[in-house]
Amino acid sequence: MRDHWWWRPGWVTGRSFYTWHVTFADQPGAQRLVADYAPVLAGLPQLDPVPARWLHLTLQGVGFTDEVDRHDIDLIVGAARKRCAELEPITVTIGPAYVDPETIQMPARPLEPLADLRLAIRAAIGDIWGTDHVPEPKAGFRAHVSLGYSNTAGPMEPVAQALDAHGRHNGEVVVSSVSLIDLNRDHKAYEWTDVATVPLGPREANDPVT
Repeated sequence: MRDHWWWRPGWVTGRSFYTWHVTFADQPGAQRLVADYAPVLAGLPQLDPVPARWLHLTLQGVGFTDEVDRHDIDLIVGAARKRCAELEPITVTIGPAYVDPETIQMPARPLEPLADLRLAIRAAIGDIWGTDHVPEPKAGFRAHVSLGYSNTAGPMEPVAQALDAHGRHNGEVVVSSVSLIDLNRDHKAYEWTDVATVPLGPREANDPVT
């Protein structure tokens, strides 16, 4: 495995990034998955486990916060509200966990409605910046949730064997909103503050706008 926390291009201490994620802090199914896998992760010091509050599914990046005008962010959020109002909440199964070169991660399925949600967010960005200026490739989306990140270089086999011995676990969540977050990774963890939460489906008259 590779150390996940190497400084990728553009990242430095103190810098943060606007990105759209699905988050799971209020989802019992996701919290149970974290608890199900906690014993095996506790025995693997080469991994940094992800606490339930920081569990996420990455959808679409926007840009570094020092390079994106906040007015543009507000416009993109408004466009996303219109696009996501046309979608329905998604029941998603997460798991079981497997070893990736830098993480332990869990697939999220079915893929198609999650991919449609990502396309809606990409379309919202394109509504403001133009379709030729939407960041990140359109192709290659893999819907997954990471349980832990490798903090050193080493073989994958002991991690894979520990997971196999621990058994397979799945959890069910309902994706009813998507969050624009201000993401930081200074402390060898993905931590964020919420910028906006956009519901899927039509907004009721008494629903708060966040």
